Amino acid sequence: MSTVITGASGNLGRRVAELLLSDRGIAPGDLILVSRSPAELSDFAERGAQVRAGDFHDPASLESAFAGAQKVLVISTDRVGTRVEGHKTAIDAAVAAGARSVVYTSGINPSDSNPIGVMWEHRQTEDHLRAAASGWTILRNSIYAEILLGGADAALASGTLVTNEGEGRVSYVNRDDCAAAAAAVLASEGHDGRIYDITGPESLSQSDVAGLYAELGGRPVEVVHVDDDAYAAGLVEHAGMPAPVAEVYASFGKGARLGYGAPVSDAVSRLTGRPPKPARNVLAASLAVAS
Repeated sequence: MSTVITGASGNLGRRVAELLLSDRGIAPGDLILVSRSPAELSDFAERGAQVRAGDFHDPASLESAFAGAQKVLVISTDRVGTRVEGHKTAIDAAVAAGARSVVYTSGINPSDSNPIGVMWEHRQTEDHLRAAASGWTILRNSIYAEILLGGADAALASGTLVTNEGEGRVSYVNRDDCAAAAAAVLASEGHDGRIYDITGPESLSQSDVAGLYAELGGRPVEVVHVDDDAYAAGLVEHAGMPAPVAEVYASFGKGARLGYGAPVSDAVSRLTGRPPKPARNVLAASLAVAS
């Protein structure tokens, strides 16, 4: 049975591929790794995996890339704002190739009311997947815990953590746990028609995050609360982001403030047989003071 992973040269795709080979007993020849940059997967090709070029925005490339597919993992792309058509094209190509199961990596709470600026893309992709594929599974991944590393140095250097999340909470999830959940779904049966919230073991407020920075980084960190406009303006001024991009980033804070990022699920434990790692583990591995 051939299993396809799209975006296989990315961080998540590579980890799923590795787990399927090392932990889930998938034969290398049954693993098809699709990427816009197939040369970056030469290490997997050397191990016997099938590496194929494929681009969601080039439908013709997907016909050959997905040939023989039984299961397909469609990893959402990084082309925020323009990725829905690509996702739909990939789903349709998987169905046309005869795949009996299509798995999509979505986001937590992609409802009409969710203010986070990327959730409409996940929602539209999910709707298309349910309509197009006879066998489908949706993995609604929470925010990666690794994103917290990006703010750690600045918070420790300045002693402040600026946020528009208020007292909202986010169930940050380790990327490795997302990969393990995806590998479990691809390597087993009984997941058709299922939606899994893939989260960490707890929801953290920005006060909690500041506390982790202080504990692990060895310096006090104070939370500074600002509104959405001020937060976006700060990203433009200090991070050099274009205003539209900064507004999308700010929308994540609004979503957290309104409770959209808080749900905690036991799906990782149920799918993988082990509990998800807390965000603290990700930070402890990188910050100056060991846990």
